[in-house]
Amino acid sequence: MLRGKRNRSGAAVLECALVFPAFFLVLIGMLVAALGVFRYQEVAALAREGARWASVRGYQYQISTSNTAATATDVYNNAIKPKTQLLDLNQLKYSVTWSPDNRQGAQVTVTVTYNWIPEAFFGGLTLTSTSTVLMSY
Repeated sequence: MLRGKRNRSGAAVLECALVFPAFFLVLIGMLVAALGVFRYQEVAALAREGARWASVRGYQYQISTSNTAATATDVYNNAIKPKTQLLDLNQLKYSVTWSPDNRQGAQVTVTVTYNWIPEAFFGGLTLTSTSTVLMSY
């Protein structure tokens, strides 16, 4: 053995044993956080789409087309439900309100709430988004 050099045959294994678990924990945390952001973006898009769809199917739409004006169930069945991608529909809740009514110039507000349980089971989060649009038809 040369003077000044030490035997470091197990140092790399020890360093890997200390660093790899922390690295993988951070990596998994980032992936779960990214999935949460994706789910929130989907909830926000559903609220916007529901409000947009309802805003053009009010009282004036009923008069012009002889079709019925949109109800909360119609908004869910025609605008929210078909656009969901990876959300569990059993965890999805919605509310639709018209203020003061569904005539042109009034406002429609759609709130979508999703109870998200992360893939890594860190506990649940409630993701909520609200969109308000003027009735335009």
